[in-house]
Amino acid sequence: MPITASEIESLIRESFPNAQVTVQGDDGAHFAAEVVDESFRGKNRVQQQRAVYSALKGKMDGSQGELHALALTTRAP
Repeated sequence: MPITASEIESLIRESFPNAQVTVQGDDGAHFAAEVVDESFRGKNRVQQQRAVYSALKGKMDGSQGELHALALTTRAP
């Protein structure tokens, strides 16, 4: 079952309630997201992106295949 941009945003907000989150995409598989959160301060880009992928709770896991591609931009405010 395809995932929606609003579902992705909700999953991210569960882990980052104070973040500025923008998710775009409407084909059910390919999305772009920007997540700006204070918790990213002092972390490198890989650490930031791993935290966001973790928030997606396996939706990008190849076995579930709900989310095929996510272009992810992360940063501290």
